[in-house]
Order: sequence, then C-alpha cells, then structure tokens
Amino acid sequence: MDPLDDLLRGVRAEGALLGTPVLTPPYALRFVDGAALTLVAPLRGEGWIVAGDTPAQRVGPGDTAIVLGPEPFLFSDAPDRLAAPVDVRCDGSLEAKPTEDGTTLLAGAYNVRLTLPQRLLAELPPALVVTADHDCSSLRDYLEQRIAAGALGRHQTLDRLLDWLMICTLRDWFELNPPAWYQALGDNLLGPVLRAMHRSPEAPWTLPALANLAGISRTTLSRRFTDLTGESPLAYLTDLRMTLAAELLSDTDATVASVARRVGYADAFSFSAAFKRERGTSPSSYTAAAGA
Repeated sequence: MDPLDDLLRGVRAEGALLGTPVLTPPYALRFVDGAALTLVAPLRGEGWIVAGDTPAQRVGPGDTAIVLGPEPFLFSDAPDRLAAPVDVRCDGSLEAKPTEDGTTLLAGAYNVRLTLPQRLLAELPPALVVTADHDCSSLRDYLEQRIAAGALGRHQTLDRLLDWLMICTLRDWFELNPPAWYQALGDNLLGPVLRAMHRSPEAPWTLPALANLAGISRTTLSRRFTDLTGESPLAYLTDLRMTLAAELLSDTDATVASVARRVGYADAFSFSAAFKRERGTSPSSYTAAAGA
C-alpha cells in the first residue's frame, strides 16, 4: 500500500456547506468548526483565505484550498475585508442552491482523529491552495454539475465526494511539495522497504530483514532511512502499527487481542504496553474515548 494512502485513511468529512446569498460582496465568513482540516472550493466566483498571521491567499474558480486548524479562519471577498465576519460551521445549516451572482462556495470540515499520524499535519502549511489545473478538476466539475441539478441527496453523499476531493488535493500538493519522507518512496533502496512495511505491518519485521530486502547493510539502511524520513526503520514501523491499531480500536468492535494480532504483536499485554507508551493511554481507554 502507498504510505500516503495510509496517512489519508483517517480523513473523513464531518459536514458540508454549500455557499449562500451571504456570499455577495462585501462578505467575510469565519469558519469556527475547530476542525483539524477544512477544505474550501469556490464553484463560482473567488475569495481570499486569511488564516493566522500568514499572508492572505486568493482562491479562484477551480482552485481548492485546505486550511490547517483548529483555529478559526476567514474566507472573504477581499484580502483586507474589515466587515464584521459571519460565523459559520460546515454542518449544512447554510445550504442553498447556487446563484448566478456572487460566489458559490463548497466547504467541508475534517475533524481528523488521533488515528492520523502527525507526520501528515506537520508537513502542511497554515493554508495551501492547489490551482485549477490540478488533477482534481474533473471531480470539481462533477460536483458542481450535481449540485446545480439538485441531485446530491443527503449530506452523507456530499461528504464522501468531498473526501475524494480532499484526498486528491492533498496528493497533488504533496507531489508538488514532497517532504523528505514522501521522497523516500522514490528511493531505489528505501521505496521497497516502505511499501513492504505498509503492505504488511503485522509481519515480524526486524532490522536485518528490512536490510536484506533493500540489499544493503543494517548500518546503511538505518542511516539512509533516518536521513530521508527523520525516524529509524523500527520507530517508523511502530508508528505505522500504532496508527493502524488506533483506527481499528475506533472503528470496529474488535478486541484488544485481535487488534494486537493485526498489527504484529503476539499478545494483548505486549501490544497494550506499546500502545500506552506511544499514545499515552491504554487501548481500552482509547476505545472508550473514541466512542464517547
């Protein structure tokens, strides 16, 4: 499995917002979901993202923006809009059909759970914009057509389509701005090692086994792996296993023992100790908190 796919599995939209008559200039919307990630995509018209202390970024027709939370941010018709902002949430409460005038905005809030490795969030700027010529253009066109036709149905449908747009946009951005660990996928020696760990995280990987897979010494593997990913091979593997375990504990009725086996631990005791060491809480407590 592609390591980026593993990072993106925990991204799920929690709500969708379709632009409204308030998007006739002058306007300023303040998104207050407190979400880890928010996707903003003008289907008609344009606007400006103002997030934190960073310079305002223009988002034009066909562009897609992703804003890193949880702090509120503004979407306005001008980068220096001084009008009192209107607080909005991506819960569909402002749903309306697109109009001919003004800006029609599609947005989704992503309350990313602890299952998503911080490796992803740590690489994102406060706000990023992927321009209209990226690979997601056809998906955006489809979304606009379905919305204009009133054919999307319930918000669950819109949320899942937004998931695809979010994942596609993030993948495009990472390909244009590849961090060190993402570049490692293309490394002749480390690429097969990374894919093998993601394909079978439960396998009894050892440093000698991984070095043999790469066809290099353990010392060379450790040095090269750490230089490109910022972690040792076994530390990376542990993080991968704990991420998968957290997802299983959150989304299924699986027992701690069965999750332990799925992520490569011989028994529940050793898995629980490792999970608590890495996540700061026991598997059972994590499951209870996820279901609360």
